[in-house]
Amino acid sequence: MGKEPLKENTNVYFQARKRAAMSNDRLFSRENAAELLGISTYTLADYELGNTKVVPVDKVVLMADLYNAPELITGYCKYQCPIHGFMPLATEEKNLQGIALRLLKGLNDDDMQELKTSMIDILEDGKVSDDELTEFKKLMEHLDRLAEIISELKLAGEKILKGR
Repeated sequence: MGKEPLKENTNVYFQARKRAAMSNDRLFSRENAAELLGISTYTLADYELGNTKVVPVDKVVLMADLYNAPELITGYCKYQCPIHGFMPLATEEKNLQGIALRLLKGLNDDDMQELKTSMIDILEDGKVSDDELTEFKKLMEHLDRLAEIISELKLAGEKILKGR
């Protein structure tokens, strides 16, 4: 029997390290990566195998920087942080062309004019009445979609500016 893993490790920290190892050989081994992160090999293994329920935020930031994987931070903020778990943040790298097209579609003149008019109609008196709640919910959902697309573009931009 070979030494193949029993199942593929889909953990985000493991996957980020393996992608980073394509351009930095020192990250191929867990031992070297742990040393660069200033943690034990066992601790990194626990993070990568999902044995640690919540990875300390400072370690997430270190891994994101070392692996050039800002999506680790946004993923942490979206799924693990108890304060910002509701934020519309991108958690994976997507195709730049697709991001740009979705953003431009979301910012088209007709949609923006409708959004602007709706916002003025609902908020001009400084409160949201019961009969405005449905329209206000639609407005908030549209803003969340735009915020997530903008987050995707920022994520891709960070990787490009850091030189992948």
